[in-house]
Amino acid sequence: MSDFTLQVDQHKYLPLGGREVHAILTVTGTVAQAPPTEAAEVIIIDTSGSMTGGKIREARQAAKAAVDALRDGVEFAVISGDTSARMVYPRGRKLAKAGQSTRDNAKKAIDTLDANGGTSIGQWLLLACDLLESRPGAIRHALLMTDGQNNEGEEAFARALKQCEGRFVCDSLGVGDDWVPDELRKVSNALLGAFDFVRDQKDLAEFFTRITEASMGKTVAELALRVWIPKDATLKYIRQVSPTLLDLSGKRTPVNPLTGDYPTGSWGAEEREYHLCVEVPPAAPGQEIRAAWIKLVRPDTGDVHASGNVLAHWTEDLALSTRINRKVAHYTGQAELHELIQEGLSARAAGDTATATARLAKAKQLADSSGREDTARLLAKVVEIDPGTGTARLRRHVEKADEIELDTGSTRTSQLRQEG
Repeated sequence: MSDFTLQVDQHKYLPLGGREVHAILTVTGTVAQAPPTEAAEVIIIDTSGSMTGGKIREARQAAKAAVDALRDGVEFAVISGDTSARMVYPRGRKLAKAGQSTRDNAKKAIDTLDANGGTSIGQWLLLACDLLESRPGAIRHALLMTDGQNNEGEEAFARALKQCEGRFVCDSLGVGDDWVPDELRKVSNALLGAFDFVRDQKDLAEFFTRITEASMGKTVAELALRVWIPKDATLKYIRQVSPTLLDLSGKRTPVNPLTGDYPTGSWGAEEREYHLCVEVPPAAPGQEIRAAWIKLVRPDTGDVHASGNVLAHWTEDLALSTRINRKVAHYTGQAELHELIQEGLSARAAGDTATATARLAKAKQLADSSGREDTARLLAKVVEIDPGTGTARLRRHVEKADEIELDTGSTRTSQLRQEG
């Protein structure tokens, strides 16, 4: 059985004429003696031509490690992906129930995987979607790994992601330095999963095991944040800000003209945080309104697990209205850091040295001041700042793997440290 809490952190006081209300929503799930939950898992292995040699050997070991991590009774399949998608196990477009014999047979089938052909990630996801659709009541999850650039057209890829959206959660991994982070970022944004960089292919099995075990720990298939805002107000954005950045603003499912559901995916024992920003019409001093009413709901049943209010109160007291909530400030800074890194790397790729230097140098300063030591270390491999003059310049030689690690790592955030 799972229990959930919702905590709202905000500073409700606005100056006269103030309109924007910010709040951080902390959702915490706890699991007490959880019974086995129906689950379906699809493991997707890139077997394109670039996977020859050591990569395909490590991919086989990783896939077998994921199969070993499946809970008894979980429905599963293994897919081989190149220019098209093919079933590795079981035979036929269906799922198998995890047990000792099916695990052994799946691992024998995985041992036959070879590398050949191109990369069509959208086709792989569509086959996974078709398989997972056969278990509508289950916690549906896919694990995808790739080492190369997607060869299918952008429109075909976008159509595939749209078709899969809301039907299952997908975590993805990029291996080596020839894949494109933006492609797996699109998978993450559409399918509400995380994506990560496996720098050393020998670590692939560890990543597969960790992700599969996390998937097996989920106990609720889907929760949504149901957000009500008053008439004449505008929800400017709602973003997941911890443990990773994920914009939910465009995923609204209307409940009524003032209320919409924003999907958060499947849940186990974990904590996630969301940044909500609502624009409200200004009011007279002393007036207080409910700027948003948040409910954590199961979309299929309408059951409400937790709820909370976001308030707005107008005041003439400048000392009160100029205070900033620490949590809101913290995650605003984390989002700014991510945007600076993305803008800097894009400018660098486009040959715009001036913009790239300015953005990445500012990101380095922000990472240093906010205690993001890992991000600051990666930024130092791309941009150097003279400690005496403060002059910044891009480094001439940057390893591709360092650039990918900086790109993928920029979506991860740190939680606010406790005071005192």
